[in-house]
Amino acid sequence: MGLFQIGDSVEVLDEKLSGEVVAVSNTEITIESEDGFMMKYAPNELVKISEANTIKVTNYEVAQIKAEKEHTRKKNKPILKPKERNAPKMEVDLHINQLVKSAKGMGNHEILNLQMETAKRQLEFAMRKRIQKVVFIHGVGEGVLKEELNFLFGRYDNIKYYDADYQKYGIGATEVYIFLSK
Repeated sequence: MGLFQIGDSVEVLDEKLSGEVVAVSNTEITIESEDGFMMKYAPNELVKISEANTIKVTNYEVAQIKAEKEHTRKKNKPILKPKERNAPKMEVDLHINQLVKSAKGMGNHEILNLQMETAKRQLEFAMRKRIQKVVFIHGVGEGVLKEELNFLFGRYDNIKYYDADYQKYGIGATEVYIFLSK
């Protein structure tokens, strides 16, 4: 048996993400994040955290928080028109001139890293805020950024991604749909 076992609490190295191990194979560990998303990692990308770091909450406290959420959710639910329901809720423009004042002196590798960090940060923000649709505008170019984005999106079990609305974005954008856990 390896280092990780089902039920272990783990944190992802180099990311602000933690969760519980739900599946273990020789090459990858599947974790369920605190937000309920399934993600796969290599064993060397994870670190086990001790139970001493966890906070114990009673069922009564959980029930109180859920009741508060339900109460506020019913009041603030806006009525969406059919067209608005399908409209993307969030757009992320990854063109470098949208991310920094000047890209002068930045190499291609630095630019791509900044674009990918921005994409990952915005995707995880959308997941935390329960935003279901995000459009990442990457431009056409040579397709390097688009391929990197596809690789990033492919690491998440709870999303699907596809070319965004051609009439609105042309071929330079990818739309991500996030499956929200209840």
